[in-house]
Amino acid sequence: MSTNARRVLDLFSCAGGAAMGYHRAGFQVDGCDILDRPRYPFTFHLGNALDLLACLIATGEIERYTLVHASPPCQAGCALTVGTNVSQGWGGSHVDLVAPTRALLDASGLPYVIEQPNGRAKIRKDLSLCGEMFGLGVLRHRNFELGRWATAQPVHPRHRGYVRGHRHGVKREGPYVAAYGNGGGKATVPEMQTAMGITWTDVREELTEAIPPAYTEWIGHAFLTARQEVFA
Repeated sequence: MSTNARRVLDLFSCAGGAAMGYHRAGFQVDGCDILDRPRYPFTFHLGNALDLLACLIATGEIERYTLVHASPPCQAGCALTVGTNVSQGWGGSHVDLVAPTRALLDASGLPYVIEQPNGRAKIRKDLSLCGEMFGLGVLRHRNFELGRWATAQPVHPRHRGYVRGHRHGVKREGPYVAAYGNGGGKATVPEMQTAMGITWTDVREELTEAIPPAYTEWIGHAFLTARQEVFA
């Protein structure tokens, strides 16, 4: 596989946390999000991610890509939505896009990654990553379903302490910041940028939805290793 052939399609891209990791692993990246993301650091397509994927499959242009990464909206199944928010009667209904995303990814014929947070999202947890694995200032556990390729689960080290902030009426201090929400000791924008290694956006909403680039840099290298083993 030549360097020029390494290209990732980054669906539901937000501001590019996942994209930057793949870039650091040696991939070219094209992103797509339904909202304009002017801070996205690579080639960006504004539009519906599933419509774009369907079009690329229909025209055969999907063959330009080596790997597809998809982070469909997680609110329908994430732990916060199905736990605290539901118990308090907060929030509204959310559409689960995991199944239709997987169906199109299967139709693409390409290896893929589907990313979701902890919760009830119906994905295989082929890989689970945590900020402590990379020495980051967030825990931000994320699960990944791997299609048409596989890699070993890395060791999940013991957490060094608590996430700083208020939770269920208890204030705690700790080595990690809470990179979501507002108030209650949640991280400031500069704290989130430092903790996750994201410098190109200072939009709070984009930071709270991002995964640290270290995760997909690791995944990108693991994918390339797996491909080399297949073709060896």
